[in-house]
Amino acid sequence: MLRTSDLDYELPPDRIATRAAEPRDSARLLVTDRRGVGIEHRKVRDLPEILSPGDVLVFNTTRVLPARLIGRRVGSGGKAEGLFLAESEAVGGSALAWICLLRGGHLRPTAEIELEDQTGSASGIVLKLVARIEDEPGAWIVSVGGISCGCGTHELLDRIGRTPLPPYILKSRASAGIAVEDRQDRDRYQSVYAGASQSWRGEKETIHGSVAAPTAGLHFTPDLLARLSARGVERIDVTLHVGTGTFRPVETEFLEQHPMHTEACSMSPEAIAGIELARAQGRRIIPVGTTSTRTLETFAALPESSRSGIVRTRLLVKPGYQWRWCDGMMTNFHLPRSTLLAITGAMLDRGVDRLREIYASGIAEGYRFYSYGDAMLVLP
Repeated sequence: MLRTSDLDYELPPDRIATRAAEPRDSARLLVTDRRGVGIEHRKVRDLPEILSPGDVLVFNTTRVLPARLIGRRVGSGGKAEGLFLAESEAVGGSALAWICLLRGGHLRPTAEIELEDQTGSASGIVLKLVARIEDEPGAWIVSVGGISCGCGTHELLDRIGRTPLPPYILKSRASAGIAVEDRQDRDRYQSVYAGASQSWRGEKETIHGSVAAPTAGLHFTPDLLARLSARGVERIDVTLHVGTGTFRPVETEFLEQHPMHTEACSMSPEAIAGIELARAQGRRIIPVGTTSTRTLETFAALPESSRSGIVRTRLLVKPGYQWRWCDGMMTNFHLPRSTLLAITGAMLDRGVDRLREIYASGIAEGYRFYSYGDAMLVLP
């Protein structure tokens, strides 16, 4: 078993990126191989020179929803914040209902929160708390009232929702006196290919987006994608809608005791066929990000007859994992004590011991960490 303390490391606060690199592909790229023998310092824009013709990059094309909610308690006027997670059918009838993470004083059923629009003005949209969700701390089923436009969830979020930046970015910006949000975040906390493919098939799905970005994909530009294609690097798209559990720290003594979160993912028949052909031809399959990695390995473990529609994965990847479809991996630098750190360590022959050495090198070289930070590439 892996001790959670083995996933810990010290990061100077000034290494936390509060703004993304501009342009996107100017982000730095630490390149190593699965043996972890050498380290090379490059830029993301160098990928066409680093990769070989025939290599396959796998992208998660989910779209990040403007899921962050800000409002005031009706009656007391106290500030309340939340995060939209999903639609709910628990209320019944024709009423619109959501599942939201909420905080703001002592919340109880029947309490109401009036949401602000993106300018900070009262929107008239009111969330009425219906019931707690016991297995998701801070989560509530809420009914959504005050809708005068006949809008559905996506239209409402576009009107009142804000970019769901990770709390550490919001905290770092606030402590540094930087504007907590600006107009660039909604575009910048989104990949340029978000929503490019639709691989949901055979089942109604009410969540069509993520509440956090698959961050390794934030580094790609249309020009870089075109250059990779010209190089002969194949692109395959998958979908995994990222939930809040992705960034939840591991709080158990051992990683294996962690209650792994569930996320919905999908691969089209064409994507599966493309992966199988590449494997048959001995070409390298390199997912972009931990979400693409989990999607590939989830589908690889399924019987062929089950590789369709939406799959809800709770796959936990740790050092010692036997890889099926993934040969390498591109990913950002992750939070300590996270399942994302474990999956990155699993790609290295020496596991988290070598990963900590690589992270120490990145810190010494001035790499920027976390969602808006730089990236690393592990090659076969």
